Amino acid sequence: MNEQYIVTWSEVYERIQKLGDAIKQHAKDKPVKVYGIPRGGSIVVGVLAAMVKDIIIVMDPKIADIIIDDIYDSGTTAKGYEKYKKQMIFLYDKRTEYNNTWVVFPWEGNPSVDVEDNVRRLLQFIGEDTSREGLLETPKRYVKFLTEFTNPPEFKCTAFDSEGMDEMIVQTDISFYSFCEHHLAPFFGEGYIAYIPNGKIIGLSKLARTLEFFSRRPQNQERITTQVAEYLQEKLDPIGVGVVLRARHMCMEMRGVEKPGVFTTTSKMIGQFKQDLNTKHEFLKLIRLNGK
Repeated sequence: MNEQYIVTWSEVYERIQKLGDAIKQHAKDKPVKVYGIPRGGSIVVGVLAAMVKDIIIVMDPKIADIIIDDIYDSGTTAKGYEKYKKQMIFLYDKRTEYNNTWVVFPWEGNPSVDVEDNVRRLLQFIGEDTSREGLLETPKRYVKFLTEFTNPPEFKCTAFDSEGMDEMIVQTDISFYSFCEHHLAPFFGEGYIAYIPNGKIIGLSKLARTLEFFSRRPQNQERITTQVAEYLQEKLDPIGVGVVLRARHMCMEMRGVEKPGVFTTTSKMIGQFKQDLNTKHEFLKLIRLNGK
C-alpha cells in the first residue's frame, strides 16, 4: 500500500488562506466567480468564500472565472473540465508533491471504508445487487486481498562469499503472479533466473523473492523481466544475469482477442549472457523452454 498523508484542518485552512491571497492579488479587488468541483473542491470553495471577501460561488463551471478542486491526482477529473478553458487551481497537486502517496482529507473519513465503498459502487455499476448475501463482505475482502497482494514480504538480499564458484547458477519454474497495468486483469506464469557469480552468491530463496517483489503490483511482463535482472546485477555485480519469464495473460484470454492458452515469453540478458552466445545458449538449454 502507498504511504498515506493525513491532511489536518489547520493545514487546509492555511493553504486556503494562501489561495485566497493569490486570488485577491490576481483579481485586483474585483469579485471573482469560483466553481468547486464536487465534492472536495466544493468544500474548499465554501471555506474560501467564508475566509475571503469578493469570492462569489457559482454552480456552473461555464460562468466561473476559476475552477477549484481539492487535489490534482491522476488528472482524470481535471481533464473533464479543460473544455471550459478556465483557470484551474488545486489545493494539492500530486504532479509536484506527495507523488505516489494516498492523501487523505479531513472530510473523507476512514480511507479503508471509502475504498470499500468504491468497490461496492463498482459492483453496482455492473448491475450487481451488493445487498445479497454473497456480496455483502466482498468489498472488504477485495480491499484486503489487494492490500496483501501488493505488499509482498520484505526481504534482505543476503549475499555470501562464492568460495570460488564461477559457474552458472540457475533457478527454474519460479511461479509468479501479477496484474496487467492496462486492464487490471491477472497474468501469471514461471520465471527462469540465472547468474554467473563474481565473488558473491545470493541466498537461493532470494531469486524467487526478487521476482515476487517486482511482480506483485500493476505491471507489464517486459518491465518485470528487466527490473529483476537489473536488481540482481546491482546487488551482486555478477559476470552476467539472465532472466526469462513465460506467462499467460487474462487480458487477452478473457477479453479482447480471447485466445486461451497463449504464452508470452520475455527475456533480459546482461553481461556475459548478452555478449557470449555460448553462455546464452547454455542458459536456454538448461531451462528447457523449447520443450514446453
